[in-house]
Amino acid sequence: MKKIMAAFILIALVFGAVSVGAQAKDGFYFAEQPEFSKSGWKYQAVIEVKGGKIVSANWNAINNLGQPDKKSYAAAGSYGMAKVAKQGEWHVQAARVEAELIKLQSPAKIAVKSDGKTDAVSGVTITVGEFTELAAKALASAPVAKGMYKKDGWFYYKAPAFDNSGYAATALITVVNGTVVSANWNALHKAGGDSKFVRAVKGAYKMNAKQGEWHVQAPRVEAELVRLQDPAKIAVKSDGKTDAISGVSITIKEFAAAATEALKAAR
Repeated sequence: MKKIMAAFILIALVFGAVSVGAQAKDGFYFAEQPEFSKSGWKYQAVIEVKGGKIVSANWNAINNLGQPDKKSYAAAGSYGMAKVAKQGEWHVQAARVEAELIKLQSPAKIAVKSDGKTDAVSGVTITVGEFTELAAKALASAPVAKGMYKKDGWFYYKAPAFDNSGYAATALITVVNGTVVSANWNALHKAGGDSKFVRAVKGAYKMNAKQGEWHVQAPRVEAELVRLQDPAKIAVKSDGKTDAISGVSITIKEFAAAATEALKAAR
């Protein structure tokens, strides 16, 4: 009887150790929020599964501010949370949440309260609901195919000079498993204040084109880069515009140039 009980306990332990990764093929998984939040951030999650287990997790965000990714932004001291949070800056706390996922092997096992925060991860006061939702969404999707780039990460570039309209173009490109999975095009104004995207959303840019305001057209160009994977493949005419992307009448050469510079570090 003791041998039978021991066998049942062993089986229970084995099944209890099975990770969420066992339900997914080995590879890299990615998910992104569909819209920017009120604070200007759009969260992303990258999960790596190897040997049926989650071996790495990367929680980050892109923004409508024309700035680098959230981890880089926080690490540079620009986010400013460390001044009010004893537990550390955003990127420091995010790393603890990532480690918790690797430990528990399932985003569903991270206890999230109704306000999106958690009491279950020591040293974490930031909202974690976005991460658990995106991690689950990523793991439920197909793995990201191997792409042409050698390095993964978030690659940012800002044009060194302002153009005649007073804007300096920015590009923030997310690469997972060598594949461009997200592209963010924006611009900073020489007078400071809101980015080009935010000005357009607020109605301050006032382009009034039939194809939509600047912030409506820009995502179509971003999607084209994700589709083509290489800025050099985006057809740009001598006037800086394109006939190759439906619903786009804005000048796109600044984005093609900024994305090319940003991706140099990934090649």
